Amino acid sequence: MNDWFETLDGLQTRLWQSLGRGVADRLHPARHPTLATISPDGWPEARTVVLRSADPEAAMLTAHTDLHSSKVAGLRASPRAALHIWIPKDRLQLRLTCLVSMRHGAEVADIWAKVPDLSRQSYGITPAPGTPINDALAYVKAPDPATFTVLDFSVVHIDIVHLGTVHRRARFLRDADWAGEWLVP
Repeated sequence: MNDWFETLDGLQTRLWQSLGRGVADRLHPARHPTLATISPDGWPEARTVVLRSADPEAAMLTAHTDLHSSKVAGLRASPRAALHIWIPKDRLQLRLTCLVSMRHGAEVADIWAKVPDLSRQSYGITPAPGTPINDALAYVKAPDPATFTVLDFSVVHIDIVHLGTVHRRARFLRDADWAGEWLVP
């Protein structure tokens, strides 16, 4: 029997299927990848983001954030990031290395128009995200489309590990036209 994890094509197909499920299904583990960046002062930072789109043909992903968040400052200093996803059911670890660009303001007005009212509360917090406050609730949520930012992740490297009875690991590189190769797990 040929299971999806036994071939390079099967692994790559499963990765993009999982990312697509993460966009569509709020309960799928790919919905909330861990985003790793470098702060402007050189320290690693990791946080959870919500996957908003996945385009396998362009090898592009998107997430949303507030313009004043620390991740934006880090990405301005170094527009490189990694996304990590663990899919327990498939015993699959996905690591994607990306170049990140950002869009906000009029450029994303059409996307902002589709953001549900409850979700809009996350963009336009005063004081800015990460600011020290005297009380746990000493902030105001005031949706502000000017702070809504779309992060565009251009995937350049994919590392997939399947932790089955026999472990398998593969990588795929944009520069190699996504031709995969096996790696020692």
